[in-house]
Amino acid sequence: MKNGLSIFLVDDQVLFLESLKLVIESIAPDITILGTAVNGEEAVARLKKIQPETPVDAVLLDVRMPVMDGVTAAKIIHDLWPQTSIIMLTTFEDDEYVREAMNNGASGYLLKNIAPKMLVSAVRAVCDGSVLMDPQVAGSLLQSMFSDKGKLEKMTGEKLPEWFFLLSPKEREIIRHVLLGKNNKEIAADIHIGEQTVRNYISAIYAKLEVPDRRALIAKAREISPSYFS
Repeated sequence: MKNGLSIFLVDDQVLFLESLKLVIESIAPDITILGTAVNGEEAVARLKKIQPETPVDAVLLDVRMPVMDGVTAAKIIHDLWPQTSIIMLTTFEDDEYVREAMNNGASGYLLKNIAPKMLVSAVRAVCDGSVLMDPQVAGSLLQSMFSDKGKLEKMTGEKLPEWFFLLSPKEREIIRHVLLGKNNKEIAADIHIGEQTVRNYISAIYAKLEVPDRRALIAKAREISPSYFS
């Protein structure tokens, strides 16, 4: 790993964002904060102005943000700058977004209550090629990965299609709204994310279900009980 690191911070809570910036600057003189943003869309726009003239070693992304959430932003950032490490930060201890974030290129998934010195160590480790996950999050993720399919099939007596287990909780939630006849704008308003983010999720759902459009998505989703999308 090189002597100094350059990072970018993204969080919709401005107080937390500024506090994080000050803490990192005070305890890690080897780390330069190149900029901040309050949502994923703003982060991508600002990173485009920074890179490639000034390479960013790591982006710390909040998971849940308005306009564009961290999971969606992680995919865009990873696709545009695969050399940039991505660390997800969250106050939530469940695994709702973990698999999707890691699939989108994240190399770390940490809770916001992590001690500052541990966070700095984690940033350095991820930039050096490590993959890090908070132990609480990792335990929950592993448990869900190995139990979801068997548990559901045992409880219901129904053999569910493989595509169902490829869906993230957020994608299942969006399918539920699609089955209710809502358009992308209505879905975005209901679940408090950007309309473009909804479109991104819909595209990912098409790919996982191997369907070409919304009508085919609805037809395939109705092959199983709508209760699985609640």
